Amino acid sequence: MKRLNRKIDKFLLEWKKNPNKLPLIIKGARQIGKTNAIRNFGLNNYKSFIEINFALNPEFKTIFNRSFNVDEIIKEITLRRPDIEIIPYQTLILFDEMQECVSTATSLKSFKEDGRYDVICSGSLMGINYKKIESNSVGNKEDYTLHSMDFEEFLWAKGYKENVIEDMLNSMIKLEPLSTTMYDVMLENFKEYMIVGGMPAIVSNFIENKNYSGILKMQKQILLDYEEDITKYAEGLDQSKILSVYKHIPVFLGNENKKFQITKIGKGSRNREYIGVIDWLNRAGIINICYSLEQVCLPLKGNYNPNNYKLYFGDTGLLIGSLDEEVQDDLRKNQNFNTYKGAIYENVIADMLVKQGYDLFFYKNKKSTLEMDFFIRDKDSLIPLEVKANNNSTPSLNNLIENNNYKDIKYGIKLCNKNIGFNGKFYTFPYFMTFLLKRYLKEK
Repeated sequence: MKRLNRKIDKFLLEWKKNPNKLPLIIKGARQIGKTNAIRNFGLNNYKSFIEINFALNPEFKTIFNRSFNVDEIIKEITLRRPDIEIIPYQTLILFDEMQECVSTATSLKSFKEDGRYDVICSGSLMGINYKKIESNSVGNKEDYTLHSMDFEEFLWAKGYKENVIEDMLNSMIKLEPLSTTMYDVMLENFKEYMIVGGMPAIVSNFIENKNYSGILKMQKQILLDYEEDITKYAEGLDQSKILSVYKHIPVFLGNENKKFQITKIGKGSRNREYIGVIDWLNRAGIINICYSLEQVCLPLKGNYNPNNYKLYFGDTGLLIGSLDEEVQDDLRKNQNFNTYKGAIYENVIADMLVKQGYDLFFYKNKKSTLEMDFFIRDKDSLIPLEVKANNNSTPSLNNLIENNNYKDIKYGIKLCNKNIGFNGKFYTFPYFMTFLLKRYLKEK
């Protein structure tokens, strides 16, 4: 199977060059490519690469029992693996599935102070184990959150080079419509990406087979694996509540307003009974949370209601994998993404924003006369972001821009199946260019 290029590859190379680097913890959901990325990096950039998986090799959990002194830890490792060579200043140690051995986090201070060995930790980091890891390693590690593949990485997997990406970005900056060929080809790639998603094994399968054969089966297996992880790692929280929220995400996304309502997932359900459940799923990397703004103004993070939110899947392919067979057939045969009330477009845009580092916020007034899907910002202003499953009019977007009550808003962005344009009030970009928004706003 051909290895897929990932953005984390560049990050790891830069991390290695830093003379003051900290031990690294790579976080994220299962099966998004954490271990493969670290293993490839270690084998190609160090004379010695040591991989210790605490789930597959539980006997290594005792290597910290005697001491957190680095020499003692190395001695304990080599007692169990006498065949390996650990070379000072030329060795990378991977502690994988670290949620199975929380003592790993405590050892990071020793490795940081010793400085002879580079250390990367990885794992699901679910539930209470994450909190233990966080408290045990504060100040002695750097975090990196890995997501499933973004659209740009998907394009790389299909063979597109950087110059194609740069051409699209330059068209955005110059406000020049894409050529018919570029537009049609990229829209087709984007539709494939929505169905396949960004889980590396599924992308590899799609690239190799050049069709959707086996994709649904792989997606459903990952969804089942996540359910199994919930029952395994949800310590201190009601597992049935987490599973109920997880299974209801597609249900609420299929509704007109897409708002997630705890009170409607079970008889007598109350928000206070589900404290921590949403946060658990978010920390596990399974979902993306989009909070409702209290007021349409900056700052975003200090201006939202934590009890009013939408939940999106962290990977749109998995959302599609969770839908019923009739919808599946319609999507794969007809690419009819409008059948799910715009939820698939919203989910993939949310996913693309999160993978650029944005937090998610939406707005809907009490009368439901004004609503906006997402908000981002540049250095000077708040930017409403409207996602249209069709090319209908945009009264809410126009209102936000024209109304003097929203002083932080100077312009807006509409994402739809339409070429690049600007009407004096808002910019129009095709869906598939969403992954370039952050770079565009910096260049603009």
